Amino acid sequence: MIGIVMAGGKGSRMNIAGEKLLLKYKKPIVLHVVDALKNSECFSKIFAITSSNSPKTKKLLEENNIDLINTPGEGYVEDLNLVLKSLNDFVLITSADLPYLDAEIIKNIVNQYDQENIWTTILVTKKFLDSLNLSTNYWFNFENQQCCYTGISLVNAKNISILENISEKFIIIDDKRIAFNLNTKQDYDLLSTA
Repeated sequence: MIGIVMAGGKGSRMNIAGEKLLLKYKKPIVLHVVDALKNSECFSKIFAITSSNSPKTKKLLEENNIDLINTPGEGYVEDLNLVLKSLNDFVLITSADLPYLDAEIIKNIVNQYDQENIWTTILVTKKFLDSLNLSTNYWFNFENQQCCYTGISLVNAKNISILENISEKFIIIDDKRIAFNLNTKQDYDLLSTA
């Protein structure tokens, strides 16, 4: 299995001067995510997906000897589609803004993977997010609950040519380590007090 860390976004919702993934929680947020994947020992390769939107993040990853795949930075879906089409393996995709991510939750997610599913998306419930004082504008109903995306998916890239009309399976895991992602300045402020 290959681990992919999506680290090429603008982080525009943060409304900060610097790059979001360089914000520190003991160390830069992006390195927490990369280290969680490494420490899980679940992956034959780990790549960070970068773009011209985040040059300082790319530089930090290079300095830490992280393998990179550079994309045009046209958008999350477009960049991810480009990367997945170049791979012929099972893939875990995670956003790079999950400061509490650790090896144990990664192992838990990988162990739930069913290779028969082309795309499995990990969700948290909105109720759980609310209990952490986190907010989101992006939720939908699944199994009679309001749910939110975590930014983590398991994908059989062997069976993908384009990211359209793919049957998606959902798994709910209400866990702080995958629920707490940094989208706003308020999220970061909450992180420093949590």
